[in-house]
Amino acid sequence: MEGKEEKEQKMLEKLDEEEEEEAEEEEECSSYNLSSEVRDLEDQLSHIQVHVPEFVYEFDWNAIDTSNLPESYRTNSPKELLLLQVADNFWRQYAHLCPDREPLFLHPVNECNVEKFVSTTVRPTLLPYSELYDWDSCAHFVSDYLTMEPLPSPIAPPSYLYSPTTILRYRRGNCFDFSNLLCSLLIGAGYDAYCVNGYATREICMMDETREPCPLLQRTEEVQVEAIKEKPKKYAVKPLRDLRSKFEMRQEAKEAAKEEEAEEKKRKEEEEKKAEEEKPKPDPLYGLRVHAWVLVLSGKREVPESFYIDPFTGKSYDTKDDHFLGIESVWSHRNYWVNMQDCWNGCKDLEFDLGDPVRWEFMLLGTDKPLLSLPEIEEEEEGEDEMEDLMKEEESKAFDMPASWVEPIRITPKEFEMRCPLGKKEILYKNAKLEKWAPYLNSNGLISRLTLFEDPDYSKVLEVKEWYKNREDMMERRELNKETEVTTEYFAPGHVQGLKVHAYKTMEPETERTMEFYSETRVDGLQKRVETPLDMAEYFEGRSDFLWYRHAEFGKRAKKPPNNTQVNTESNARPPVKITERFRRNPEKPADEDVAERIFLIQKERILLTYHYKQNYITASKREFNKRSDVDTTGNKIIMTRDMCLSYQAGLTEKDEKLFHLYEMMLRLMEEEKLSRHQVWESEMEVLDILRIREEEVAASKLTVSIYDTERNEKSREQRELMERLMQEERQRQVEQDLDYLAPFLIQMGGIEKMTKWLALRLKEDCLNDFKHRLVDKANLIQARFEKETQELQKKQQWYQQNQLNMTLEDEDAYLSFCSDAMFRIRILENRLNRHKERAPQKYVALEEKLCKDPRLAEYLKFYV
Repeated sequence: MEGKEEKEQKMLEKLDEEEEEEAEEEEECSSYNLSSEVRDLEDQLSHIQVHVPEFVYEFDWNAIDTSNLPESYRTNSPKELLLLQVADNFWRQYAHLCPDREPLFLHPVNECNVEKFVSTTVRPTLLPYSELYDWDSCAHFVSDYLTMEPLPSPIAPPSYLYSPTTILRYRRGNCFDFSNLLCSLLIGAGYDAYCVNGYATREICMMDETREPCPLLQRTEEVQVEAIKEKPKKYAVKPLRDLRSKFEMRQEAKEAAKEEEAEEKKRKEEEEKKAEEEKPKPDPLYGLRVHAWVLVLSGKREVPESFYIDPFTGKSYDTKDDHFLGIESVWSHRNYWVNMQDCWNGCKDLEFDLGDPVRWEFMLLGTDKPLLSLPEIEEEEEGEDEMEDLMKEEESKAFDMPASWVEPIRITPKEFEMRCPLGKKEILYKNAKLEKWAPYLNSNGLISRLTLFEDPDYSKVLEVKEWYKNREDMMERRELNKETEVTTEYFAPGHVQGLKVHAYKTMEPETERTMEFYSETRVDGLQKRVETPLDMAEYFEGRSDFLWYRHAEFGKRAKKPPNNTQVNTESNARPPVKITERFRRNPEKPADEDVAERIFLIQKERILLTYHYKQNYITASKREFNKRSDVDTTGNKIIMTRDMCLSYQAGLTEKDEKLFHLYEMMLRLMEEEKLSRHQVWESEMEVLDILRIREEEVAASKLTVSIYDTERNEKSREQRELMERLMQEERQRQVEQDLDYLAPFLIQMGGIEKMTKWLALRLKEDCLNDFKHRLVDKANLIQARFEKETQELQKKQQWYQQNQLNMTLEDEDAYLSFCSDAMFRIRILENRLNRHKERAPQKYVALEEKLCKDPRLAEYLKFYV
């Protein structure tokens, strides 16, 4: 038995060894196959080559074309050369007195590599666009129009400053170029603006707004109006006694205060944690980053307080804002000032009284600089004389700032409309992205889109807001809430249905939606309509029947209409179950006859009326009508009984209303019920029409073009070209007719094609006869005027002889003046007539010779010469 076990054990060991050998062989084969596949892959990848570009394209300012620039860009005038010498002298004195300060930004080179003083680079200009007259719209235009470029060195001003015209031409620049252009436009618009060379934070210098909220989301603070307290009435109902335990109320208030305090603490901790996470990394160059911005001082253009404008974003900041860390100098087109104040606390402690030589060192005397604001001090006459002498000495030493060497700034209407480079711009804010487009760039009229995100990574969209312009359907704005899936559209006045706001989830009918209308443009005065699958509420204003609210509740349809039938008939509409109408107070009716609320219970066949409150009453009169059609014991139909009208009259009444009057009232109410049901159906049909119109408008997306926009208005352009072509043809035809003296006679004879000898001779005689008649008529006309003047002179002489003894000196002077003028006119007419008689035969002979030599008649008249 043991031998058998040993044999079996040996057999098992051999099998195990064989299995191990087979496994090793399989591994070797698989490794060989794997290595061969890897080698094949490496061979294939080796054939793929990647060409790394040698450089990334950047705009090269050295390659711009300066050949067409004016002479003032390439050279300096004698006055500018003298100004540069003054600036160098000022810089040497400043460097000697303040050796620890940074070099001043005085005369960088321009695009032609010529040194120009910074104040002469400012070119005040008022452009012919109303949007550029206010500082905010002007600043936003500059920030949108140009593309931002960082400074070559973040801790030093640039060595160049190009003209605003060149910056506008290439639509790009650094912070100094932005500020120079914006300052030129603001000064031209009447603001007291200055360019500032200073230091700012990294976010301002790099135009990083990812940690700033979007300005479109900042809501203006609403002014809360205190409610007017009504005087307590002498006779009023006392309120109910509060039977709650005061101890329990105090305990509940304490617990609520603790919970509120805990929630407030938790909220603050979350805010601090979130602020810590969003806090930017420390800037190693904090306080050293150079930036340029615009300073607007108070005074001009009714500016109440001085403020900064960041040219990159167009935003305004207070002069004590933490984003701005210091100022080296400021300048305008009139002078240059150096800041002599300490900036250890940023710009918070700076005073901007540029007339104070202690705080601001100016470079030029005698310029139009602000005066030092001092309290009024009574001075003696001797002191005033000394000040006048001192001012005279300063005026003699003054040096006027040369005129700007920059050409006038011009922006064409097309460039102004395009606004952003290539017509599109994108700005990232804190959890938001703003996109801008030029008008007419998008076929649907979209000009800006604001997308709100949940996280700072811009991954999950919360809300999308879009602004439109020049749309034919008058839509101005659309908002889409991704969480609620509600779309809200806003319209300007002028929509076909008077639509103002439309909020909906889907465009399918009989779903949740809210519509607001311009009530003044509608006949029914509809202001708002709120619809759900089960009811519809409408709000009115300015109606003659004082209706301000209507609410309709719908029931289920008995049968759904087939697909091939129309749904816009009253029989297929949703059946109203209850209609509620409310009315405002009609002062011409008594309160117990003026209906405040009217309810039609259609299925229950009941009508409920509630009247307005009488003065000093706490209950209102009510009536309830029952429209049941019962029969009596004899089988006759009951028309009206007392139990069909239940009434409650507030206050005492002298007599009850008769049954006949109640029956007439019920008949009127039944007719008004039919009218209300029809108006509800019309409202449903109007909703369907509005939805159909909106679908067509969204699909078409037509844009309106002004008649003054000649580039886009094809009809007006075609009409203008047609009118110009017709005018040109008419002008040319008129010129041809004026030059051709035979045109009237040729037209009578049928043209030159039918010309014969006899017709040529006749044409010559007609032309000479016509010219002869004209000469005779002219002579007769001169003769007639001559005789008229002679007769008037004779009549005046006769009048003088009759009244000579009774005339005054003034009358005699008037008579002599008249005679002198009359004799002058008579001599002129006599000379003109004599000259005409002399020249008429000569003109006649000249015309006859011209006719004989005319190429069109010479062939036929050569035998008659």
